[in-house]
Amino acid sequence: QVQLRESGGGLVQVGGSLRLSCAASGRSISDYAMGWFRQAPGKEREFVATIMWNGGRRNYADSVKGRFTISRDNAKNTVYLQMNSLKPEDTAVYYCAKDTYMRRVGVYAQAEYDYWGQGTQVTVSS
Repeated sequence: QVQLRESGGGLVQVGGSLRLSCAASGRSISDYAMGWFRQAPGKEREFVATIMWNGGRRNYADSVKGRFTISRDNAKNTVYLQMNSLKPEDTAVYYCAKDTYMRRVGVYAQAEYDYWGQGTQVTVSS
């Protein structure tokens, strides 16, 4: 019904910046909250950021507040994650996901998301 495809990952030095993109196809995601999650080696997947269905509210994990910014572009049917001041602990596979229900603020629980991308690798080296 909807496909999500992340891109923009790669290798970056500590303190550097990277912008991830999540391009949706198959249907519009403009009526849905969206989320970014990440999974580091040996760890469970964790919440990173959410954006309200209309882009009006954003929420972030404490570990990325002040450094990461989530945004969306309805014309491109795409969600972004701008990552600044990157740290080695940011190294992970980053996933984009769509909220199951329409017009919500943005939920934290992974079970509330019905479609996920394949992930894009971010590696921060020191």
